[in-house]
Amino acid sequence: MTTTPDDRPVRLFLVDDQELVRAGFRMVLDAQTDMTVVGEAGDGLAALDAIEATRPDVVLMDIRMPRLDGVETTRRLQERGDAARVLVLTTFDLDEYAFAALKAGASGFLLKDAGPAELLAAIRAVHAGDAAMAPSTTRRMLERFVPDLPDAAAETAAAAQRRAALARLAPLTQREREVLEAVGRGLTNHEIAAELFLAEATVKTHIGRVLSKLGLRDRVHMVITAYETGLVGRPE
Repeated sequence: MTTTPDDRPVRLFLVDDQELVRAGFRMVLDAQTDMTVVGEAGDGLAALDAIEATRPDVVLMDIRMPRLDGVETTRRLQERGDAARVLVLTTFDLDEYAFAALKAGASGFLLKDAGPAELLAAIRAVHAGDAAMAPSTTRRMLERFVPDLPDAAAETAAAAQRRAALARLAPLTQREREVLEAVGRGLTNHEIAAELFLAEATVKTHIGRVLSKLGLRDRVHMVITAYETGLVGRPE
C-alpha cells in the first residue's frame, strides 16, 4: 500500500470532459492545506500520459468521456501498476458504469452532486487506503449488475470459475476467511468484532493481512472478492 508522508499534501489529478467541472473541483481542492491538484485532463487518453508524468496519489475520474472512458482508463492504470488510487465520479447512484470501474480497480465512487465536505472526506478515505463508499453499497451493486446464469452450460463454466476463484483464498487462515466473508456482507469493523468475538484492533489486523495476501487494494475489493469466490452468495 502506497503512503504519503504526513507533511506532504495529497497529490490529485482531475479527469473530466467538462472544463467547468474541473475548475469547480480545483477551486475547492486547492483551498485545502493538505491537498494539491497536480494536473487535469479532458479524456482518458490524455490522462494516461499525464498521470504517468505527474504521479498523483488520487485520481478523480469521470466515467463517461470521449475517446477513452473512465472505466477503460482505470483498467489501464491498474494494468500498468500505477500507484494512484481512483475515485470515480458518477451522476447516478448504483450506476452500472461505476460498478464496472470498481471491477477495473477503482477504490470507490462519488456522486457528482456531492457537497465539498463529502468530496474531501472521500478523497482522504481513498488516500488512506479505505473505501469511499460503504461495503454494503458495493454489495448492492454486485447484486444488481452481476447477471444470473441462464443455462446448464453457463452454470458449468461458472462452477469452474468459482473453483479457480476459491483457489485464490488458499493463503488465508480460517479466521481471515471469516473476516473476509463478513466484510463481503457489508459489516463494519465494529460489527465484525462483535460477531466474531474479537477486538476491533484484531479485526483491522486481519483485514490488513487479507489485503496483503490477496493483493487487494482496499475494502471495496475485499467485497468483490468475497462475492466472486462464493464466500458471500447472491440472495434469493
